[in-house]
Amino acid sequence: MKVTFLGTGTSIGVPRIGCHCPVCTSDDPKNDRLRCALHLEHRGHSILVDTGPDLRTQALRYRIDRVDCVLFTHGHADHLHGLDDVRTYCFGRNAPLPCYAAPVTIERIERVFDYAFDRSAPSTVPQIALVPIDGPFNVCDLEIEPLTVYHGRAPVLAFRIGRFAYVTDTNRIPPEAMNRLQGLDVLVLDALRHQEHPTHFNVAQALAIVDQLKPNQTYLTHIAHDLEHHQTNAELPAGVELAYDGLVLECA
Repeated sequence: MKVTFLGTGTSIGVPRIGCHCPVCTSDDPKNDRLRCALHLEHRGHSILVDTGPDLRTQALRYRIDRVDCVLFTHGHADHLHGLDDVRTYCFGRNAPLPCYAAPVTIERIERVFDYAFDRSAPSTVPQIALVPIDGPFNVCDLEIEPLTVYHGRAPVLAFRIGRFAYVTDTNRIPPEAMNRLQGLDVLVLDALRHQEHPTHFNVAQALAIVDQLKPNQTYLTHIAHDLEHHQTNAELPAGVELAYDGLVLECA
């Protein structure tokens, strides 16, 4: 499975509008972070994980010409509000584009994108089929294991796929999810900044999770402008790095 990081930034992205800090004014592309999303490729299939407001830019930048389905971690704006841009992936399909999400996220999609479910609407609206996630499922020849973690009080889905796991937007991983995250080759984990935050892990908290899970490699994501890429990596322990937009992994 090929994993491409389409975005690794926090909800307002990096650079932050109106900010002139060293990271926001950096000319290093690894400090330029679109909103969090992944692209998975497996046996000729193409999967999006989340559709943030930067989706069009991400799709053009990384040449995502086709999408077979979408997985949603949760329904916050920075992970959902680019959904309208999947319209072009619906053209020429024989069936609506499957979008897999927890029931609470499905309710939000139906509310925010109500026009997509209006039978009298023109065919140019997103033609999507919402599929509730209520346990492990197979899509595009991949076994997906959803795990519930918490983003403050809000439940968020993490996804384990083989020995790879994507755990974004969280500051609490319940014991049952921690058990299912053992034995990973690659862990992608939320780490917003050094300062504590009420709904995200900071770097120290993320490293404490890494110490417990002991994956072979960890990439930190959902990164704010507080963390300069190279300086932060120099301070991280072996086997832990900041992810960056455009990073590509080959995972079992």
